[in-house]
Amino acid sequence: MSAQHFLVPVDFSPCSDGALAYAITLAIQLQARLTLLHVLPELALEVGAPPAALPAHVRYLHALEAKVQQELDAHLTQVQEADLQGDTALVHGVPFQGILDTARDQHVDLIIMGTHGRTSAHQLLMGSVAQQVVPRAPCPILLLPRHAEENRWY
Repeated sequence: MSAQHFLVPVDFSPCSDGALAYAITLAIQLQARLTLLHVLPELALEVGAPPAALPAHVRYLHALEAKVQQELDAHLTQVQEADLQGDTALVHGVPFQGILDTARDQHVDLIIMGTHGRTSAHQLLMGSVAQQVVPRAPCPILLLPRHAEENRWY
């Protein structure tokens, strides 16, 4: 049985874009459906922030969600232009956990992701998202190396 549903976590980095291009190419071959996922880290108010700061925080979060959804929709257009079925998911939380939860909830057959997306001090301390997904994934994972997009493997 071939894979029918691929989960493609996207963070809008070049590596993530390369993973999406590869996922589209593979999905065409297997006529698989793609779900494009972005995980927004939870934003916390500063401890002791005045209650008046809450509306600004909520407005910022809504604006951020709208911008991310717009980016997801633009990426989904690539999937649709390839005559593939696809959808998007925007969840809040810890990125690796959001990927794992979505993979389980949607019963995906394969996760396709880049090995390096956006970097941060947190990533240096906690390791990459891919490193945390691999040992816990409920399905096979196809990891694409950081500079693979330069080698035109898709």
